[in-house]
Parts: sequence; structure tokens; C-alpha cells
Amino acid sequence: MVELKTKASIDAMYEAGQVVARALTAVREAAGVGVSLLELDEVARNVLREAGADSPFLGYRPAFAPTAFPAVVCASVNDAIVHGIPTRYRLRDGDLVSIDCGAQLGGWAGDSAISFTVGRPRAADVRLIETAESALAAGIGAAVAGNRVGDIAHAVGAVCRAGGYGVPDGFGGHGVGRHMHEDPPVPNEGRPGRGMRLRPGMVLAIEPMLIASGRDDYHAAPDGWTLKTNDGSRAAHVEHTVAITEDGPRILTER
Repeated sequence: MVELKTKASIDAMYEAGQVVARALTAVREAAGVGVSLLELDEVARNVLREAGADSPFLGYRPAFAPTAFPAVVCASVNDAIVHGIPTRYRLRDGDLVSIDCGAQLGGWAGDSAISFTVGRPRAADVRLIETAESALAAGIGAAVAGNRVGDIAHAVGAVCRAGGYGVPDGFGGHGVGRHMHEDPPVPNEGRPGRGMRLRPGMVLAIEPMLIASGRDDYHAAPDGWTLKTNDGSRAAHVEHTVAITEDGPRILTER
């Protein structure tokens, strides 16, 4: 079931989204060679704490997970696609990092992700991240009333495939509202004109995930959470929470 949000509810979701945006900005600024993933998680915790927000990630345990998630951000490095658990690993020159963060504030959720490089970037990583951001922009551009979920999926996937990148099977975006994960699912690839029709008041997380090698396969790491590319190639993940309005898409997690 998809709950259509009022303008007041979307405004409240914007406040939650801005907490996420501030947390991601702070993490990006704190990231550097020698900084641990646990230290980055603590940066995000502080932002949420100061805002009076809770983390929908901390303690989250979906059916596939062997344990509850122990952090407020997912920190995925290099060949990790998504769901990386922050550890004592210290960032190295040239690492590609994806950080996913959520916030629960006033009964509403926000969810967003960024990818960036640490130290001296590889040209291939820069292109990968830029393509991910272009795919996200294309998906947001298709998030207009009257379109369908398949139009978003097609817009995202077309940019990824045109760049020669893989799209992990079975993973994509989702509805957002009172909970971080709600209906409908928003795939990162699909056929235009298919799926649920978009209506004002729907709020969606659009989140491209790209694999550099062009392959779509992956595996779960021993922690049961982190998804890694099968061939060791690098991955990028970006995301915004977006409201469908009569005036077009509104990015609630804009930074």
C-alpha cells in the first residue's frame, strides 16, 4: 500500500531529509586518508543526535540479515556495492567510498547516499561516480506525476548501460514515508510505461548502483550485510529521497 503524503507531510519529510543531507556532508568533509569507517559513522551519529533524530539503520534487521545493523551509516569501499558495515578500516589513498545514511524525525524518514574518492582519484572512478550521479538525475527527471515507476527505472538503467556499467540484479530504490522502506519498489532498470502510475504525494528513494566492469552479479560478504562485486571491480551508489508533486519532483535530501 502506498500512502500519498500531504504538502505538510512532505515539508516534514524535507526536515528529515535535511538532517540526512547534513550528515552526509559532514561525513564527506571528515573523510580522508587514515580516517576509519567507524570514525565516519560517529560523525553521522553526532549530526543525528544534535538534530534530535533517530537512525532507521541502527538495529535494522530485514529477513536476509543474520544480525541487526550496528551503525547509522552504510560505508561501502571499493568493490563493496552497498550495505557495508563501518569497521576499523582506515581509508587509503585512492579509495572509492559510498556512504548511505537515513534519519527519522518527527515520525518521517529520509534516505540518501553519496559516493566519493579519497586522496588522489582514479580517472575511472571519477567517471563511474559521475555516471551514477547522471543516472540519478535522469531518474529524478522522470519522477513526474502521470509517469510510471518503469519510466524512472528505464531512465536510470539507460544511463548506466550507456556508460558500460553493470546494474546489480534485484536492487534499487523504494518508497519512503513513515518508514525508511515502503512500497513501491523502484528498480534501477525497466521498461518505460510499465508499473505503478506516479501520483502527487508519492515519495520515492531513487538510488542507482553501478558496477564498473559491466557485470551485474555480486555476493554477500561473510558479515552477511555487505554486497561485493564478484570480479573485484569497483562500485558506486548514489541516492536521493524525492517527492512527486504537481509542480514536478522535489528533492527532499538535497545538499
